[in-house]
Amino acid sequence: MKNYPIPRIDRDSKLHDMLLKYCRISYGDIWIDKKNKHKVGCLDSNNLIDLKKMFGHKKATLALHDPPYNMVAFQESDADEFVEWSKGWIDNSKMFMQKDSSLYVWLGADQKNHFQPFAEFILMLKNTGFKSRSFITMRNQRGYGTQQNWMSIRQELLYYTLGNPEFNIESVYTDIPKVVKGYYKEVAGKKTENLERSKSDNIRSGNVWIDIQQVFHLLDENVNGCFAQKPLKAIKRVIDVSSSKGDLVIDFFAHSGTTLLASEILERQCYTTDIDPIYCEISIRRLENFRNTGNLGWQNTNPFEEEIKNNKELRKYLKEKYSLEY
Repeated sequence: MKNYPIPRIDRDSKLHDMLLKYCRISYGDIWIDKKNKHKVGCLDSNNLIDLKKMFGHKKATLALHDPPYNMVAFQESDADEFVEWSKGWIDNSKMFMQKDSSLYVWLGADQKNHFQPFAEFILMLKNTGFKSRSFITMRNQRGYGTQQNWMSIRQELLYYTLGNPEFNIESVYTDIPKVVKGYYKEVAGKKTENLERSKSDNIRSGNVWIDIQQVFHLLDENVNGCFAQKPLKAIKRVIDVSSSKGDLVIDFFAHSGTTLLASEILERQCYTTDIDPIYCEISIRRLENFRNTGNLGWQNTNPFEEEIKNNKELRKYLKEKYSLEY
C-alpha cells in the first residue's frame, strides 16, 4: 500500500510556494466546470467586485461557509478584527442569496480566551437581516486531549435564514437505529414511550449530531495537507435539508473542496471561492478525482503526488524536513 502524505500546507510557507506552480488559476481567475457548470474562483470573499464577476445575476438558495476562525484561536488576530472582517463576507453572501434562503456558518470558540469569537460573531449577525434558527453541535469521535480541562469533542454550526426557505424534513433522518427508550407520554389512556410513537425506524437528526465521523487520515475522504476538514456527511446533510436538485450552493472558503464535492454528488450547482490558489486547485482536483475514480479524497496519498514525484527539489525538501520518502 502506498503512503504519500504531505504536511499541513498552511503551516509551511516554503512548501506552499513550491506547489503554487501547479495551480491552474491565480488570484482573480475563475475556473468553470464544463460538465455541470460549477465555478471555483480564486477571489477575496470581501471583494464585491470580485464576486460579481463570478455570480453575475445568479443567486443561491444556500450559503455554507467555513471561515478560518483559527485566526483568533492561534492569536493571529483578535476577535474584533475577525468579526469586522466577517461582516464583509456575510454582507456579500446576502447580496447573492435568494429572498428565501439559508445560511450556515461553522464557527469555533476559544475555550481559553472567553470563547471568542463566538459571542462577538453572533452579536454581529443580529444586525445583518438574517434570522437565527438553530445552533448545531457536531460531536467529534476523537477529541483534543488535555490533562487540565474537559476534552474538546465538539464543533459548532450556526443556522440562519432569510425569508421563508425550504426545509426538507424527509432528509433529516440519520442512519442510527431508533433503539434508545425514553420520553414517556400518556396517549388515549395508555402510557407509551418514544419508540412506540415514532413513525420512523431511525433517529431524526436534531441540533446535536453524534453520527458523523470526524475526518482523519484513515478515511477515504481525507485530503492530506488540509487542516480542520469538515466531514462530507455533515455538508451533504445541510445541502439535502436546505436546498433542492439544481439549486445554487455557495461557499466562500473552499479549502478542501467538500462543499463542491457534496454539491456534485447531490446534483446541485456550486460556486466556491478561496483567496489561496492552492486550495482552489485542491478543490478542482478533488472533483476531478471523484469523477475519474469514485474516490472522495486521498486517503494514502495527496492531491500533488505526481508533481512531487517528478520534482527533485520538492522530494528533497519533504525528505529533509519531514522524513517523507517519495
